[in-house]
Amino acid sequence: MAAIRTANPAAGWAGPGQARAGSSVDWLTSIGLVTVVALLFAISGGMLWLVGYNYDGLTGNPATKIHPSTYLLILVFAWRACTFGNPVGYMVAVADRRPASALMAVMSIVLLVVVIARQRPGMAGMIDTFVAPALLVMMLAEENEKTFARMQTVVHAIMTVNALLALFEFATKTLIFPYRLDGEAFMTDLRSTALQGHPLSNATVTSIYVLALLSGSKSLSMPLRLGMIGLQCAALVAFGGRSAMVLTIVLGGCYLLIQGLRGLRTGRVNLLGAALGLILAALVPVVIAVAASYGFFDALLERFVSDSGSANARVEMFDLFNHLELRDVIVGPDIDLIESLRRISGLEQGIENPIIRTVLYQGAFFTLLLFVGFALFMHEVARRCHAGIWLLMLGWLILLNTSESLASKTTLMTKFVVIALVLYRPVRGGVRQKVRGLNPRS
Repeated sequence: MAAIRTANPAAGWAGPGQARAGSSVDWLTSIGLVTVVALLFAISGGMLWLVGYNYDGLTGNPATKIHPSTYLLILVFAWRACTFGNPVGYMVAVADRRPASALMAVMSIVLLVVVIARQRPGMAGMIDTFVAPALLVMMLAEENEKTFARMQTVVHAIMTVNALLALFEFATKTLIFPYRLDGEAFMTDLRSTALQGHPLSNATVTSIYVLALLSGSKSLSMPLRLGMIGLQCAALVAFGGRSAMVLTIVLGGCYLLIQGLRGLRTGRVNLLGAALGLILAALVPVVIAVAASYGFFDALLERFVSDSGSANARVEMFDLFNHLELRDVIVGPDIDLIESLRRISGLEQGIENPIIRTVLYQGAFFTLLLFVGFALFMHEVARRCHAGIWLLMLGWLILLNTSESLASKTTLMTKFVVIALVLYRPVRGGVRQKVRGLNPRS
């Protein structure tokens, strides 16, 4: 036992009771984590505004700029640390199991202090965007089958309701929870907002979820998965996300082609599945033609024809660097200068690339630190998932670069982490070994 404590620093902080607690979470922690996931996927800024919580706006109480799910996650983390018996021991133990997540959490907090000291924008973004997913991954290191099963049910249920609400909004031209900025609703944009708030956030999460249904979520039956995929693809049209729609079709089609060729090569073909696939292949063109005749794709086609200057913005953002000195690029230029250059260049709607935006507002050095932490974090998440995670990871990394995404305040990465770890189920062998290393009886 002494040898184990010496080899494992976390074990040195945790006594016998605490180590045993690490192998199974208490019921309040389990329910708390499930509630975090429910709030994360179901509560948007538009909903929060209705109860006086200005989450998406630029004005108001700074405390309201952090999502309620993040607050709850921090409380659950604190509760779990206390029930562990030794709060410091718990933090060291989970950091030992998920070192990249711990690194990203610590790095984000340090960079948050730097952002505040330099009076730069993005303070709340550091917490919601980076600290929250890191804390969640560390907490999910404690393998608990019931918790994962409940989370899976919550994700499927909310995403189904989200898609149905999107189609209802699309059909009625009425937004139930419109996206608001400081209370002002953008009623001229009739793209569905559903439960996720902004149409592009909806499109990104839905696209990722469709890819997860294709290559993950093996606990669902094939007919149910196909039905859910069809519903989510219809919702994608309502959200009007061009990049998400194209990526879902291309990556999803390539995956199905690869799986089909692999099945033919092995000689094991499910006759019922093959028959169902042929029937669907014959019906899909008919369904698309009928939907098109009723104008279902008109809004999406209009987005392809007129992108409101989005493509031009992706070109103009590179011209901003022509007005900056090398020192400004490294440590970050004056904020007033960047805002002025944005207005002159017609980029008021945003800089639609997370790396470019972070470099312009925070500097290349700051961006490099975040990039290293993010890369290590993504690698750690992927290692805890089944082999099909490559499809989800590829789609995620491509979609990130089509908008500001991680360069601004967002809960997208936390949602991605939940979908990845819950629908692909973490590899349990490595976790068991870690738990045995923490348990002095082993």
